Amino acid sequence: MTEDFKIIDKEDIALLKFPKTDVLNDVEEIKTRTGEINRALSLGNLEHSKIKIFFEDSESKKVVDTTVWAVTDKNVILKQGVMIPIHRIYKLF
Repeated sequence: MTEDFKIIDKEDIALLKFPKTDVLNDVEEIKTRTGEINRALSLGNLEHSKIKIFFEDSESKKVVDTTVWAVTDKNVILKQGVMIPIHRIYKLF
């Protein structure tokens, strides 16, 4: 999976533009993503563990290695208030 995704620094995410459409169409994949987000949040808060977030902005697929600090209904929040819209995330691990 990683070969399709370009590595990006967390600090550069704030400069990206995100379309409104979801990258996932399958209901089961969306449920899996929600579970992965909750697991990443627990790992970030309890163990300060980094995870890889595979996502897509308006230009290309990207991956970032970071710690998830918080989650809202619409966004995954990283350090320094950097946000990735949940509907643009493929996978977290």
